[in-house]
Amino acid sequence: MSRLPITKTPKVYVGGAFIRSESSRVFPLPDARGDFFANIPQCTRKDLRNAVEAAAKAGPGWAKRTAYNRGQILYRLGEMLEARAAEMTAALIRFGAPKARAAREVGLTVDRLIYYAGWADKYEQVLGSVNPVAAPYFNFTVTEPMGVVGVIAPDTLPLLGLVSMVAPAIVSGNTVVALASERHPYPAILLGEMLATSDLPGGVVNLLTGFRKELVPTFATHTHLRAISAAVTASERKTIELGAAESVKRTHFVDAEKTDWFGDRAQSLYEIRDFLELKTTWHPVGA
Repeated sequence: MSRLPITKTPKVYVGGAFIRSESSRVFPLPDARGDFFANIPQCTRKDLRNAVEAAAKAGPGWAKRTAYNRGQILYRLGEMLEARAAEMTAALIRFGAPKARAAREVGLTVDRLIYYAGWADKYEQVLGSVNPVAAPYFNFTVTEPMGVVGVIAPDTLPLLGLVSMVAPAIVSGNTVVALASERHPYPAILLGEMLATSDLPGGVVNLLTGFRKELVPTFATHTHLRAISAAVTASERKTIELGAAESVKRTHFVDAEKTDWFGDRAQSLYEIRDFLELKTTWHPVGA
């Protein structure tokens, strides 16, 4: 007897749970052939606020973990993506990526996670310092995570671009609220499923789907987002800069059209530095 296929109901991953959009709105997602694939949650400003609350709640615990432990968790996530590489590659192909490019994108995403996992317990030695002073005290500069970081992923290379922006933010103890690719959101849905079964605590990474024109202005003005990392157009950049100036948050922009996500320059120690605060302390000699 033939059976009906089970149509998947994608949900966004927020606070360690899979949820529908707060408004219950969805938008249809066709595959590369134009056939209906699934209804994707159309997240609202309320969903963004809820995600920021979840990220803020998870932040202190994540920041207190040892750098070595955070590196282990990112490495484990890379292992999980490697194990499900065929599934993720098939998803990218279904939405229009050529087979060779899809396989390369998944492979490089794994490599990028491993790259930042390796920096987890090393960036402090490079970015921090012991400062020479001609006085009876020691002077140290150490790094601290900023808090909750908003990430707006590119539409192109929806998996590699998203992970390339999320990984350097969380490796240092920040938490993230990320808006997935509007045109190709399904790889982010699959990534959320992997996050849910990984060792990453719920709320450290929160993934939203929806329309950029609705959510980008709220990312820009939300006062509890301490920084924004965005792959945006010129008009979106202006919106974020104006909103960020009002709420005094750090901005980090990526050219959505010109960035080579496959290149070596897409990963760097300085991508981690962009989401750190440097604190200088003095300690008396002999105390």
